[in-house]
Amino acid sequence: MTDAAPDGTRTGNGTGTGTGTGTGAGAGTGTGTGTGTADRFAPGARVRTVDHDPPHHTRLPRYARGKTGTVVEPEGRSPLADIRSQGREDAPVEQVYAVRFEARDLWGEGDHHVVLDLSESYLEDDQP
Repeated sequence: MTDAAPDGTRTGNGTGTGTGTGTGAGAGTGTGTGTGTADRFAPGARVRTVDHDPPHHTRLPRYARGKTGTVVEPEGRSPLADIRSQGREDAPVEQVYAVRFEARDLWGEGDHHVVLDLSESYLEDDQP
């Protein structure tokens, strides 16, 4: 999870791969590695997390399922932890995005925001 301060600096534990600049562990803009395809979501895109409850490990926190947020930046590509946690080697490599959520949208109160590092398969377009 990564938290963004009002001045835009980010701190936390990054899960993606890539190179870039920033402050704090896991901060920065990732150029990523992999296929060379364009990112599905651009910074500023409104996204909704999938609302599912798998019978196995997932890096999508329960409190963020089915919630709407804004992509801050892509953080690089990484094997999907949901599959890797099962001891499987066939995990798809996906783009990881930093997504900002308003605390009141997650918990019903709070005037701050939370930034989560989420795999692409956890996200859907939130366009009407």
